[in-house]
Amino acid sequence: MSSYKTVRKLQVESPVPADIDIANSVEPLHIAEIAKELNLSSTHYDPYGKYKAKVLLSVLDEVKGSEDGYYVVVGGITPTPLGEGKSTTTVGLCQALGAFLDKKVVTCLRQPSQGPTFGIKGGAAGGGYSQVIPMDEFNLHLTGDIHAITAANNLLAAAIDTRIFHEASQSDKALFNRLCPANKEGKRSFNNIMFRRLRKLGIAKTRPEDLTPEEVKKFARLDIDPDSITWRRVMDVNDRFLRKISIGQGPDEKGMVRETGFDISVASEIMAVLALTTSLDDMRERLGKMVIGNSKAGDPITADDLGVGGALTVLMKDAINPTLMQTLEGTPVLVHAGPFANIAHGNSSIVADKIALKLVGPGGFVVTEAGFGADIGAEKFMNIKCRYSDLTPQCAVIVATIRALKMHGGGPEVVAGRPLDHAYLNENVGLVEAGCVNLARHIANTKAYGVNVVVAVNKFATDTEAEMNAVRNAALAAGAYDAVICTHHAHGGKGAVDLGIAVQKACENVTQPLKFLYPLDISIKEKIEAIAKSYGASGVEYSEQAEKQIEMYSRQGFSSLPICMAKTQYSFSHNASEKGAPSGFKLPIRDVRASIGAGFIYPLVGTMSTMPGLPTRPCFYDIDLDTATGKVIGLS
Repeated sequence: MSSYKTVRKLQVESPVPADIDIANSVEPLHIAEIAKELNLSSTHYDPYGKYKAKVLLSVLDEVKGSEDGYYVVVGGITPTPLGEGKSTTTVGLCQALGAFLDKKVVTCLRQPSQGPTFGIKGGAAGGGYSQVIPMDEFNLHLTGDIHAITAANNLLAAAIDTRIFHEASQSDKALFNRLCPANKEGKRSFNNIMFRRLRKLGIAKTRPEDLTPEEVKKFARLDIDPDSITWRRVMDVNDRFLRKISIGQGPDEKGMVRETGFDISVASEIMAVLALTTSLDDMRERLGKMVIGNSKAGDPITADDLGVGGALTVLMKDAINPTLMQTLEGTPVLVHAGPFANIAHGNSSIVADKIALKLVGPGGFVVTEAGFGADIGAEKFMNIKCRYSDLTPQCAVIVATIRALKMHGGGPEVVAGRPLDHAYLNENVGLVEAGCVNLARHIANTKAYGVNVVVAVNKFATDTEAEMNAVRNAALAAGAYDAVICTHHAHGGKGAVDLGIAVQKACENVTQPLKFLYPLDISIKEKIEAIAKSYGASGVEYSEQAEKQIEMYSRQGFSSLPICMAKTQYSFSHNASEKGAPSGFKLPIRDVRASIGAGFIYPLVGTMSTMPGLPTRPCFYDIDLDTATGKVIGLS
């Protein structure tokens, strides 16, 4: 019997119907029932309709004395463009733990971007009989967090260009007088956010009239260097034609033309701030510290310098609360934040994980997913997320598929939208064994953090017993705690019971503390080189631009931050076509940028797009509304 009274028994069909059809066939429970199973009362959450609710951060204050449950992260081998089912495995594992193994469990997932949902990849609610529902709400607007991020990001972008515009046409005195306007009595005053800038400048005065002309200039004139601006506008749609644009073309902007571009909303630093923040106060500080570029003197300019940090926090005040949902089998899910994993750190929020760990309590499980392969998402989970959260995982699950292992063993190219080559549909144990070098490196790298590693082989209908045995043997030989065949896509939680048992044992038998890949007090280059070594690189090559940026960030005092590598997800190396476990290559660092508010430096390995494009036949061709029932159809 399950710990959860909300657990429902699935009626599975074979062959497995479309994801949206399965999702629409199950009537979700009212969110109040899911909340009750976590001992959340109506004062602990704000409902958003019948099937979603925002869990309030005040819950953490009430449960802070409670013990945490077990903490599990799900990563994967280097994927094909089709994905290997990490989200599906995460959900299936939780359904197994909650619905079949009588454990308190919470799934913590990222909120998907609408870009991939309407583009190539489709949604990210899991798949088959291991899904978060309602899947259409999960994949689309949810509770509006991404829209809040978009609004906040673009408010800051507008503030930057407007400030340059006004500074170009006003004297220091006029600028100062407009920033600190006189009241009816003729008195001028600083507001709260201005005191942050005054402190930064080392000015201890509290009355505007006491500032010297030199101090007036320092305070009022940011003198932003337009060529240094790294802050771009965002929208949550794949639109390649916004990658590079010029702004200020209107007749009223007095020739203030500047080249810039749009990123996808989930690439915004504000998304990374949301994911890494630990409290409302912490979020306010992080948003204010975000650096948008430099002054012409080379000093970093922040959101607080522009006077907008408080307003950004107001726009984000509801977004900081995680969204409670449910799986197909009635186990609870917290959905929160959705930073990309190749250009940001690719993990759901710290606050969701912290709330969940207290709610499940000792012996319970919180399972979260880290984006893309373990060289990207899991590495950043350990070295960035766990540093800021002070949380320690006991187990890492690495999801593998026979399909991806064949590709790493030398199989033909896998292309989204194209039928798979016959090599992927027929038994070829040799190809699988050759590809296990990729799995073995992921196991070794992940084990080095001190966690027990369990390999989950996500079984497809065409996979054979001999192929799966080859993976299991290779995983155990590489040091995995266990390796388990899973059929959660076809059977829901029932198909991941063995995985659940293996994960429980792995958590109960962990013997080592969490070990980071690098300390923070070494140089930026030494940290980059430590990560490159884990990829198999023999060294790192820095472009002239990268060298310049590293020198600048070190001079500005940012060298103690962790590193977030912006690298292709399709290879350990910088070259997406290099499959398996390449070694001996030089990792090229094209540029180095910083997300100071989020709290990391991110080197760009090769060319990384922060605004995806649409293919010839995007997913939106299949998406429509059944106007008779009001149900969404064709969502994947």
